[in-house]
Amino acid sequence: MIVVVCEALSELVKWFEKRRETRALGIMQRHLAITMSIVSDLEKAVDAAVKKNSEEMRKRVESITNSEKEADALRRRFMDELSRGELSPVDREDLMHLMKRVDMVADWGRESTRLLNVLPMGKVPESLQTAFMRMVKGITECAFALRECIEKMMDKPHEALKAADEVERKEEMVDEIHENSRRLLGEEEALKAGIAVLVGQLLESLETVADSCEDACDQVRVIIVRR
Repeated sequence: MIVVVCEALSELVKWFEKRRETRALGIMQRHLAITMSIVSDLEKAVDAAVKKNSEEMRKRVESITNSEKEADALRRRFMDELSRGELSPVDREDLMHLMKRVDMVADWGRESTRLLNVLPMGKVPESLQTAFMRMVKGITECAFALRECIEKMMDKPHEALKAADEVERKEEMVDEIHENSRRLLGEEEALKAGIAVLVGQLLESLETVADSCEDACDQVRVIIVRR
């Protein structure tokens, strides 16, 4: 089975060896690297917020904002390169879906910083602050497993599938933290309604970053298994 998959994927590899498609692959790799930097900065931004280091948090939020704009521009360039290439319609659609799903990781990372920026962390119970930190740590592990999954998709599909399983395990861990955090939030009777809403929204946004990682690795599975 693995041999068949490798032979089928070799058609994608050959396609990427052409001049235009080499540019497309470079764009995809750059987009993935930027997405990973967004996730890393998100973890650092949450850590800074919890530690009441407003200057560091502001710096990380600004970095994520700029990176997310660059990621959007790269996504558009990638789509343009694909539209001019010679790849089959099915393969082109599969790669476009993969790029869009990775881009959602970047988008939700940015959305999380919007909420983090307006949440007065000093008024958030320590138990929930700890939950934020545990979630972003899990998200980082999830995202870097996704990177491994995508990087091995072309030449080591069996290893890519193993990495996809790891993404799923990490995402389930984040889901569990998210569920426990919502329970903690519901038990905080003294928390003001406005802050409770922002905490809930941030928890949902962070959980969606991990969900987006899983969605992207599911698309890698589609690309591999379809062939």
